[in-house]
Amino acid sequence: MKVSREQAALNRERIVEVAARLFREKGYDGIGVADLMKNAGLTHGGFYGHFASKEDLMIEACQHALEKSLEGWRTKVASDPQQALPAIVGSYLTTRHRDQPGDGCPAAAMGVDVARMSPGARPAFTKATRQQFALLEGLLPDGAPEERRQQAISTFAAMVGAMVLARSVDDEALSAEILDAVKAQLLQD
Repeated sequence: MKVSREQAALNRERIVEVAARLFREKGYDGIGVADLMKNAGLTHGGFYGHFASKEDLMIEACQHALEKSLEGWRTKVASDPQQALPAIVGSYLTTRHRDQPGDGCPAAAMGVDVARMSPGARPAFTKATRQQFALLEGLLPDGAPEERRQQAISTFAAMVGAMVLARSVDDEALSAEILDAVKAQLLQD
């Protein structure tokens, strides 16, 4: 049965959305094409009509997840610019975010996978990382541009690192302590 162009575009969007969630939850090697397609409600056979490879899907899913992440941060900035930085840090460094990687930050959930993939996977990640740095820079108190950029980089790196560590340890109390310690450090005046 032939699918209309509109339906094919909707199917592709659904595949990318599902893949963005599952790659963050399970990692690149933790889910196969057949299971991705099943979760999208489609058959495995249709995959290669949309993507040349699983890595191509990973790249597009990564772009999608990064755009959604930035969109969430921009929403916080638009709703209350004065409290955007505490809101971003506060919502990022939570046990909820830790426990729901499929809905969370692509850098913390997919960064290692992207680093291990072909160089073609990195440009979207680099672009989004720069955008996150720039957004954070704009939220930081007065200072020289170089100082604000350095602070933005260290803030984001601390957030991502804390999330990776919190997800990696098998001690719930230690995991929460990592998140709380980094949050307190980043939010101190």
